[in-house]
Amino acid sequence: MKRSVRRGAIALASTTVLVLAGSIPGYAHEVIVYSNDGAIENAIATHSHDQHGGIAGHLPATQHNVDLVAKSHINQDVEGRVADVGVLGNYAYLAAFNARDCQKGGVYVFDISNVSQPKQVNFIRTGQNSFVGEGVHPIHIDTPQFTGDILAFNNEICGGEKEIGPKPSTAGGVTLVDISNPRSHEYLVRGFGDFDLHGTRANQIHSVFVWDAGDKAYAVLVDDEESTDVDIVDISDPRHPVLIAEHDLAEMFPQILQPGMDEVFHHDMIVKRVGTRELMLVSYWDAGYVVLDVTDPVHPLYLGDSDFAIPDPLLLERTGTAHIPEGNGHQSEFTLDNQYVVAADEDFGPNAASARNVTAGTDISASPGSDTPLPVGQTLTGQAKFVGRACNTSPPVPAGDGTQVAVVERGGTATQATCTFTEKVANVEAAGGYRAILVMNRTGADACNASLGMTVAGNTPTFGVAPREQGFAIFGVGGYDDAACRAGTGLELAPIAIGATGATLSFSVYFDGWGYVHLFRNQPGKLAELDTYAIPEAHDPAFAQGFGDISVHEVATSHQQANLAYFSYYSGGFRVLRIVDNTLVEVGRFIDPEGNNFWGVQVFERNGVEYVAASDRDFGLFIFRYTGP
Repeated sequence: MKRSVRRGAIALASTTVLVLAGSIPGYAHEVIVYSNDGAIENAIATHSHDQHGGIAGHLPATQHNVDLVAKSHINQDVEGRVADVGVLGNYAYLAAFNARDCQKGGVYVFDISNVSQPKQVNFIRTGQNSFVGEGVHPIHIDTPQFTGDILAFNNEICGGEKEIGPKPSTAGGVTLVDISNPRSHEYLVRGFGDFDLHGTRANQIHSVFVWDAGDKAYAVLVDDEESTDVDIVDISDPRHPVLIAEHDLAEMFPQILQPGMDEVFHHDMIVKRVGTRELMLVSYWDAGYVVLDVTDPVHPLYLGDSDFAIPDPLLLERTGTAHIPEGNGHQSEFTLDNQYVVAADEDFGPNAASARNVTAGTDISASPGSDTPLPVGQTLTGQAKFVGRACNTSPPVPAGDGTQVAVVERGGTATQATCTFTEKVANVEAAGGYRAILVMNRTGADACNASLGMTVAGNTPTFGVAPREQGFAIFGVGGYDDAACRAGTGLELAPIAIGATGATLSFSVYFDGWGYVHLFRNQPGKLAELDTYAIPEAHDPAFAQGFGDISVHEVATSHQQANLAYFSYYSGGFRVLRIVDNTLVEVGRFIDPEGNNFWGVQVFERNGVEYVAASDRDFGLFIFRYTGP
């Protein structure tokens, strides 16, 4: 997963090792190319979840205070095929992700009336070249227009797109299905959502959650393509839904933003009725976890939000090193009594990096290129030298002196519309004399001070794409005008002479662990962070590679005990935590002898007994029962 550098380093007096510089996640798995030069839009790459499903080994089998009630294969057993899970009544619903070739996306239906013997009984298709990920939500609604059980699922897109027609075809948005008879489903609406960008196709969405509000029913969507939006749809008549709101929380409630945490977008949410109010808990990535009153969904009210503690408290505790936290507010739930928020930060990059303008003492918002890594523990420092666009049709790249960092401007030339990052790196390497390469952004509405990741190959550690203003600052060029930059065509050259030298730059990579769990007190204003938790291996450098993804993914709080929560921990297995004196204590765990790769967890009850359904990415459905005190 690629995200940009963290800004706003903070100086602390500490006896620990102190590296509070901009933090960049380590080398990700697959990515989505944002433009034809190889730039990556970080929110889209995160939503795509191509990085899910690492299969490079697993942790040893373990079982404590957890009974494995049942497990069942899906009928198309390929690794990475399964995504989220939902449960309603006697049926469980598992998302079919984009593996193997983005065909036959949809939802598997399992009969779990006998919890010890689940049986797949149906498959609900989504559009061609569309797939289902985070959003699988079965629910009963009762409105004047519709009474029955419905399944809502998200549609994300890969491969060639097609127009939506009467038959299943590529779809974005949300699909609503009547599952009053789960063995014989009826589509109510396919691919509905925000049509602003494409007209005939809704924006692809990453997740969906539905709530029944009496005479009304609503769905809230995560819009992949307008990433800060919280889209709300009135589905009181699920055959004729209506988009009623697009809320940009960063714009509406700027108090949720935290200096230095700069990847802000909507990732997931739940809605829960508390008294007479409908409360939405939004996971808003680097802006943290946001509590809203959506009793009137068109006019939400801010109630509270979280900040990420600086320095990262768990990393400081486990390794004695102080760094800016990753952020990555991924998914969260209220406890049964609503006294706490339990939250899961997803992070697939156990190694992070810092990029610094040493001369100015400032961070540079630039991440490592996809295939030009810098080894962990190594630091590169050198004087910046501007080499222009470094395209095949550009003026030649001047040679470096063997100690310098080449600063390259993104973009093509008047005779070469596309100039890839890989081409730029190849031309810098041909000139010789550079220890590292930094790419700064070009002009244009999609560029300027945007910080992007890069797909790029080469033999020289390469970082970028850095905001254009930061590139100017490296060479002491003032007067940057963002409005003028955004009005540009992309061909305007930086006012820096080719061969000019500038500030000393420094790049380094360090271990910062996998994603972990937070415990917050649910209170007005800023939520008080009480504790953090990660399995031991998640903050041990020995487990940075070779054991799959050891990040937490989702949490489901108990429906029977206010201090109990269940977690899907990818290769870290199924975990059970109890809140004891405002701290998180592990009380149960399970990893199969063949290893696990859990995505979703969902609590359900049968005859007064609480069970947990868990979706294994490479296998299918697991059902657990916690047996501890």
